[in-house]
Amino acid sequence: MSQDVLVINSGSSSIKYQLVDVESGEAIASGIVERIGQETGSVTHTGPDGKTTLEQPIPDHEVGMDLVLRLFADHGPVLDASVLSAVGHRVVQGGDVFSGPALVDDDVEAKIEALSDLAPLHNPPHLAGIRAARHAFPDSPHVAVFDTSFHQTLPPAAYTYAIDQDVARRYAIRRYGFHGTSHLYVSRKTAETLGKPVEDLNIIVLHLGNGASATAVRGGHSVETSMGLTPLEGLVMGTRSGDIDPAVVFHLQRVAGMSTDDIDVLLNRKSGMLGLCGRTDMRDVHAADEAGDETAHLALEVYYHRLKGYVGAYYAQLGHVDAIAFTAGIGENDTEVRAHSLAGLERLGIAVDAERNAVRPKVPTVISPDGAEVTVLVVPTNEELEIARQAVALLG
Repeated sequence: MSQDVLVINSGSSSIKYQLVDVESGEAIASGIVERIGQETGSVTHTGPDGKTTLEQPIPDHEVGMDLVLRLFADHGPVLDASVLSAVGHRVVQGGDVFSGPALVDDDVEAKIEALSDLAPLHNPPHLAGIRAARHAFPDSPHVAVFDTSFHQTLPPAAYTYAIDQDVARRYAIRRYGFHGTSHLYVSRKTAETLGKPVEDLNIIVLHLGNGASATAVRGGHSVETSMGLTPLEGLVMGTRSGDIDPAVVFHLQRVAGMSTDDIDVLLNRKSGMLGLCGRTDMRDVHAADEAGDETAHLALEVYYHRLKGYVGAYYAQLGHVDAIAFTAGIGENDTEVRAHSLAGLERLGIAVDAERNAVRPKVPTVISPDGAEVTVLVVPTNEELEIARQAVALLG
């Protein structure tokens, strides 16, 4: 039977996709549908014929998925139920309903929709992509893989917020955590690189991209993570504030006259590195810092400070740490972030070798000195492959 899985990550105005050969771990084809619902949309498909781009109005996800099918048919590879093992879908919020991947049917769709209150920016477009894909591939099994599932192993002390518990239960308020697919993949890959069973290791995974999160992994299970009820909590990110005193919200309502929606936009879209220095791309932030921009320098110091604090906190929670793994766009490519965020932790057995760190590796790479108590690595993530693997595993 084929081990090819079409992995779909559907956003409010986009559909990212990748055809994955699970056995080899390679992407056979990939692409993105962009600007759905706008005056002119585009689809870029990369396959055996190279890169192909179409521009035309794309009113909704159904039309976008039809265009994806057309590009596969015209430019390869052939894509139908006979060659597809499954269609895998990334879904951000599975709440406490989904502790693993789920075979999509009408009931699962309804549960994903019911969880939209917890992820109003993510679950509705995911659901639109699922429905369009089920219509496009009616004879293929569809599997939903949830960002939150990996964190369902958090102990109650880690996921419980200290608020009135009747209110918490009524409104499903707890720590859920996100980026779980990446944290799971990277923790397993770290163990594989070290040649040890993941069950024997304590690992801190630092997923650093425009969105960023840290997770403490004990024996292959998530036991603490930085994102909370939503992806807003935790580390400083591209446009998200990360940790902030909740009373800031009340202060802005009372003193600045800002509405709930205004504050939502401020903390999710106008904060983080953008709010600190007007830039979201870390390459631009570093360049500005080198040019003497004090706001960029402060932004980096805040970023490192928050990140180092989480490493220290998770070290304490785990008791001992065998490895720290950097991953995602910034974690895999930014040598300065890797060096500065762990600087001064040598007493904990944590150090980065400057020469080894001066790389942007495409494979798992150790960047700590020989003999270091804690192995520090760069481990490129592959969420699409992990989603594909989970889909195949679920289907047996």
